[in-house]
Amino acid sequence: MKKYATIGLLLFLLMAAVLPAQKTEITVPLRFDRYYTLNQVYEAMTALNKAYPELTKLETVGKSDEGRPIMAMTLNNPKTGPSLDKPGIYVDGNMHGNEIQGGEICLYLLDYLLGNYGKNPEIGQLLDKTCFYVVPVVNADGRHHFFADANTSSSNRSIRIPTDDDRDGLVDEDFPDDLDGDGNICVMRRRDPFGAYKTDPEDPRLLVRVKPGEKGEWTIIGEEGLDNDGDGRLNEDNEGYVDGNRNWGYDWAPPYVQQGSGEYPFSGTGIKALAEWTYAKTNICVGWSFHNNGGMFLRGPSRKGLGEYPPQDVAVYDYLGKQSERIIPGYKYLISWKDLYTTYGDSVEWLTQTLGAYTYCAEVYMTESEIFRDVTGRIETGGEKAAAAQEISERERIKFSDNVVQGELYKPWKPFKHPVYGDIEIGGWVKISERLGAPFQIKDLAHRNAMAVIFTAKHMPEVSLEVTEVKAMAKNLYRIRTRLANPKAMPTMSYSAQKANLYPKDMLKVSGAKVVAGGVLNDPFMNLVTYKKYKPEIQFLFVPGFGKIEHEFLVEGRGSITISYESRHAGKLTKTVKLD
Repeated sequence: MKKYATIGLLLFLLMAAVLPAQKTEITVPLRFDRYYTLNQVYEAMTALNKAYPELTKLETVGKSDEGRPIMAMTLNNPKTGPSLDKPGIYVDGNMHGNEIQGGEICLYLLDYLLGNYGKNPEIGQLLDKTCFYVVPVVNADGRHHFFADANTSSSNRSIRIPTDDDRDGLVDEDFPDDLDGDGNICVMRRRDPFGAYKTDPEDPRLLVRVKPGEKGEWTIIGEEGLDNDGDGRLNEDNEGYVDGNRNWGYDWAPPYVQQGSGEYPFSGTGIKALAEWTYAKTNICVGWSFHNNGGMFLRGPSRKGLGEYPPQDVAVYDYLGKQSERIIPGYKYLISWKDLYTTYGDSVEWLTQTLGAYTYCAEVYMTESEIFRDVTGRIETGGEKAAAAQEISERERIKFSDNVVQGELYKPWKPFKHPVYGDIEIGGWVKISERLGAPFQIKDLAHRNAMAVIFTAKHMPEVSLEVTEVKAMAKNLYRIRTRLANPKAMPTMSYSAQKANLYPKDMLKVSGAKVVAGGVLNDPFMNLVTYKKYKPEIQFLFVPGFGKIEHEFLVEGRGSITISYESRHAGKLTKTVKLD
């Protein structure tokens, strides 16, 4: 019997070695109780494309600096017209490698829109009238390495252009090192009576700064690591550093002005490919780029020197931004340079200034959500009334970790023998913490941010063409009046785009008969018209948000004429009018 058991065990081990490991299949509808690796993001996009082939187009925008694909999905109903003939909204995420929630928000947006098409009338109408361009992961290399390698919640931001950060003639030679092999880069500390820190009396896992005259207990050495290049410093030449959100071609500045901008604009292979792909989507009216963290909806300008946007555009931004605040309680609608900091060469400003789109940078997730309050709403601080704000935050967060996610956010201190510093301890916050919410928080964050995107999509221009009057004025001479109305917040051309003459205005054209005169109808009751001097059959215009524009044409002839309207951001419309 023992012989046969041994043979059976050997057969089992042999089969386990030969058979491929079972992989969890990603199915539609998608799950949002975990973070997706880069490959899983692309598997999810492929699954959505297979489930909804008539509404989706999946394509590779280009390759990253390490050769990984950057994938995009276009949502459009071809039965209601080509994508470029409809208002378009652009959405991306994960511009920085560690800011991964943007990928989840993009996936949730895709899953929600497609899953509710044909079920929710609002979503059905939206997808029939508009087009979505969604790029869940801009920094494909960064997302891959965030999950595959050890990191902090703030490391691995750069695009992967090798850079000599410490100017020693070598590139990317001194990364942090996962000394204890747990998949995180935590903090190293050593005992030191002259150190700047002591054990927090309220929680021995935390450290607080000593007061003047107090004896220290600990010195914080820094993040886990070794002196890999033997220059006497730790972790000083990590990946990059070229910031994917400082490398865009509008208002770019060199590194001595803007850290991380790269040697020249669009030096990032993937950034350049994405810009070329996006620039061809001439119907984009509004854009969203999802980052973390802070709970903010940011609009430009990205620096004060660019000047404020036209007041009519500010009114549009305010309307949409303040509504987004209401959709996500706690988030603040702010101006980038004024309320946060100045940036050069960022993607949102590029999209605004080159495509004339209204754009927002969303800094999602608030560390304040990792709090532990008592029943009265008072913050649990352990009774330390005079503690500094950061110390209070640490105490709140560690109670949150203990009681809400059962200790998953914080690693207890453990001894380690360091080759340089000797006996040290390693511990602290893990990479899925602080900037990244616990998995159970993903769905609420993704849903609310996706709803803010949908609200703005609902306010892309939606123009109707109405012939309000056909009146005989004389033999074979008719007065024709038209009205172009837009009940949505966004005009058909932003005022910034008009100011810079980024592209031609909308066009209203009368064909099929001779147009004797034509122009803007300022007052139909007083018959006040501003006639165009040359080629009156063609009128160039834009339709304001929550507004209208009317025209009058004097047409000579009989039979049928065609009135056509064409807009870069509001599509195409035609009307046939019969002259009796």
